[in-house]
Amino acid sequence: MQHQYTIKTLCRVLRVNRSTYYKLFYSKPAPRTCENQVIRKHILQIYSDYANSLGAYKIRRVLERDYGINISLGRVYRLMNTMNLPKRSTEKPKWKHSHKENGNCFNHLNQQFNPSFPNSVWASDFTYIKVNGSFHYLCVVMDLFSRKIIGWSISKRHNVDLTMKAFEKAYSDRGEPEYVLFHSDRGSEYTAYTFRQALEKRNVVQSFSQKGYPYDNACCENFFRHMKRECINRKFFRNQNELRLCCFEYINRYNSKRPHSSLGDYTSDEIEQFYMERQQ
Repeated sequence: MQHQYTIKTLCRVLRVNRSTYYKLFYSKPAPRTCENQVIRKHILQIYSDYANSLGAYKIRRVLERDYGINISLGRVYRLMNTMNLPKRSTEKPKWKHSHKENGNCFNHLNQQFNPSFPNSVWASDFTYIKVNGSFHYLCVVMDLFSRKIIGWSISKRHNVDLTMKAFEKAYSDRGEPEYVLFHSDRGSEYTAYTFRQALEKRNVVQSFSQKGYPYDNACCENFFRHMKRECINRKFFRNQNELRLCCFEYINRYNSKRPHSSLGDYTSDEIEQFYMERQQ
């Protein structure tokens, strides 16, 4: 159309000033606009690499660590909003908590969440995840030294079998260490006689949170909060196999790729690797 009519005529018909026309078609985009376009590409790449799981805070950390881009958290939020990256919510099940304690339940940990070497303190907890209309339960065991998830199990029931399988997985994979401090809440899944005897036979010392103090097991609580926000709440699971695969993939990413602010933005695997190198 520009070749058939003069710019003056087109502007008059469209009721646009010629100065506005020239500014629109011939001016260069501002440096900030170009920079935002580049950052959006990196954000989208990070979002994809982490299976659409990271929020603005962690994306900002990865931008700084992997791309050398140091921008404010607010700017990351704004750019993500322009890209329509989603947020999810969750639903809680209803169940009665059983606290039949077998023996004394002492809190040996006392919120000392930063041990100086691996396999000295493990923490465990479980959470609920909806699968095709009903709730399943995920139990994890975390090494507090590196925040690494070293054992986990899934079941339709939150019982001793659930916690035992997660513990046995961790105990086997970590080379059957002795004198580990094992911290959990006081639920019957951890205070049951069979569970306490199994740990005692392996020279594992149990520690329990105080009643009504979830902060005593804050590291596991924090893991579940991130997992649900970054992964679980974004999906619909038709069966337990789909849930199991999702948990497997997320835990692997959590251990090997996700930066932890409490670890100086290193990953769990990197922290354990640094420790091993120092021992050589």
